[in-house]
Amino acid sequence: MDYAKQIAIASLNIEAIKLNLAYPFTWASGLRMPIYNDNRKFLFYPEYRKLIVESFEEILKLERIDCDVIAGTSTAGISPATTLADILKKPLIYIRNEPKGHGLKNQIEGIGAESDLKDKTVILVEDLISTGGSSASAVKVIRDANGKCNYCISIFNYGLNKAVETFNSLDPACEVRSLLTYDKLLEVAKETGQINEDQVKMLSEWRADPFNWGEKQGFKRVEE
Repeated sequence: MDYAKQIAIASLNIEAIKLNLAYPFTWASGLRMPIYNDNRKFLFYPEYRKLIVESFEEILKLERIDCDVIAGTSTAGISPATTLADILKKPLIYIRNEPKGHGLKNQIEGIGAESDLKDKTVILVEDLISTGGSSASAVKVIRDANGKCNYCISIFNYGLNKAVETFNSLDPACEVRSLLTYDKLLEVAKETGQINEDQVKMLSEWRADPFNWGEKQGFKRVEE
């Protein structure tokens, strides 16, 4: 099965991924972008949750990537990480964006704040990779807890150069495997008639220069 194509079709059908060149979306940064991804939409559909976890499992098998522990990122990475850990019968943890401000002040949930991962191999599960900053931070948290984390797997990846630089800047570098890439998304969106050739070109231009695209198109950054 072409898992990437099936996930692309599902993403577009349930609007987990939206494309809009005429009225770009406002990202958290305030920048106007022609694409928006919300993989939490998959939570409602058991058949798509199954598709995603089977796709992850297939990648790990094909590339012979093994691990001792599955880690999810908070919050959207927790659901696919949990399902994958259940299928593989592996321990599960999840990584908070920052330590809790009360109680045991954990940043890694599933082990104690004073515990560590004791050199165990960990695969990080993300829902989405944009610039890679939050994912790289999660990798560092795992490594600081004496875990070996050299692979991050995600549902979708915008394929931005910034993300490549971010993961390569880690020591050692962390490799990324994504079920659906931006190029594949555009291919499927065009194939299914959701965008035309001119729109493919414009969306490719966005990916080449995402942080300046909006203003070049006349869409000013939204200030808080």
